Amino acid sequence: MNAYLELGTVNRLKIARETDYGLVLASTEAKEVLLPKRYILPSMKIGDTIDVFVYTDSEDRIVATTQQPEAMLGEVALMEVVDVTSHGAYLHWGLPKDLFVPKMFQRMPMRKGDRRIVRVAYDEKTHRLVGTEIFDRQLKRAGRNDLKRNQAVEILVYAKTDLGYKAVVEKRYDGLVFHSDIFEPMKIKETKTAYIKQIRDDGKIDLLLRPIGKKSDDIAADKIVAFLDNQRGMMPLNYKSDPERIKALLGLSRKNFKRALTKLLEQGKIEVKENGTYLKAKQRKREVKP
Repeated sequence: MNAYLELGTVNRLKIARETDYGLVLASTEAKEVLLPKRYILPSMKIGDTIDVFVYTDSEDRIVATTQQPEAMLGEVALMEVVDVTSHGAYLHWGLPKDLFVPKMFQRMPMRKGDRRIVRVAYDEKTHRLVGTEIFDRQLKRAGRNDLKRNQAVEILVYAKTDLGYKAVVEKRYDGLVFHSDIFEPMKIKETKTAYIKQIRDDGKIDLLLRPIGKKSDDIAADKIVAFLDNQRGMMPLNYKSDPERIKALLGLSRKNFKRALTKLLEQGKIEVKENGTYLKAKQRKREVKP
């Protein structure tokens, strides 16, 4: 059980008693919070210990919920702007009360319908959770035991630099994919699977878009097969195709593409013809109808 109520995180609390408005949950320090009726499950009993997210409602009262937000305190996520006022904007983050982003924490004025990358932070002045787009220096530095080399992680790309693309790793760590390690299109606000290349002495993370040890030819071949399977077994590309066309469809250089085609031909997985490349029937993941 949590000793204290921790705003913006999941708390493990004991069900102390029932009221007309819901269940009262208590920490080991006798701090209490209400779990409103709409979140109560038939299985919940007095004395049980449950996990709940704690935040403030529309009247700034501390409340508990069994729902999980898109991001918790210190985490970063892509959220949609649902309302804008003279003081700031409100973003949907998966809870009944939207996350407020004050104007001073916006890089550019937010508009309704925008999808923006924000970090959930604690505002010392209002004692509330708020969102901020200014989070570069607040991202967590990884310790040697936090993540492992070659571990698969989820990244959210948030900026392009001269070195490469900056990304938030697992919603909270600072990461970078170097341009020299990129063999596919990358976009700001895009979520991808990446792999830990190394954790530097300063805690920043170098990332790869493929597992360590897997050659670029293997990655290219996998992309071609996946593309063929999604396009009913045919793609309008072959050895003579224009480099820009190859890059647009597959995100591959012409050199990598041709080497991957040869690899797949040798493995008997494809046929290359004048009008394109075909996936042999036995390689298809699903039945292709004529």
